[in-house]
Amino acid sequence: MTTTDYILDLALGMVLLQVRGRKLTAFSLLLPFAIVVGAATTYLSSVPTAGSDLVLLVGCSVIGAVLGSLCAVFTSVGANPAGVLVSKARPVAAILWVLGVGARLAFQEYVTHGGLTSLGRFSAAHDITSAQAWTAALVLMALAEVVARSGGIGCAGTGPGPTGNSPSGPWPPHCRARMATGELSA
Repeated sequence: MTTTDYILDLALGMVLLQVRGRKLTAFSLLLPFAIVVGAATTYLSSVPTAGSDLVLLVGCSVIGAVLGSLCAVFTSVGANPAGVLVSKARPVAAILWVLGVGARLAFQEYVTHGGLTSLGRFSAAHDITSAQAWTAALVLMALAEVVARSGGIGCAGTGPGPTGNSPSGPWPPHCRARMATGELSA
């Protein structure tokens, strides 16, 4: 692994900063997405779908989406005393996020330091056609995790403000609609 690989993994691990709570803004929701898209442009040259590659891609994406959704569920969103929306990751959310990032980092370390031969045997036995399939699967897992987490937290942050006003902010209309019906609350 290169220094860039470590920096990207650590950047995604910055969710730990949210354990103490931080201001919820469109920028704070989109930054992890931008980091993953940056990684995707660096590491993805194609998304293979031959053999069982698609099964690997979908499987890793689903795992990422589940981890991200659970992170969002275990992140509280509310107004601080000044009326500013703040998201605060509870310990379970931090553990789940570290689990996702850590699993990808551990896989990269394993493959880089002696696991390549056994991964090749596994890939051949399960009709995974290339190393690019594994790269794409890990990047899509990270992307799904970030989208699910940010989307869930963004939807949670669309509730009435501290004055009881209707939902506002840079949130998607479907989230505002769910807030208006009481289906979601901040």
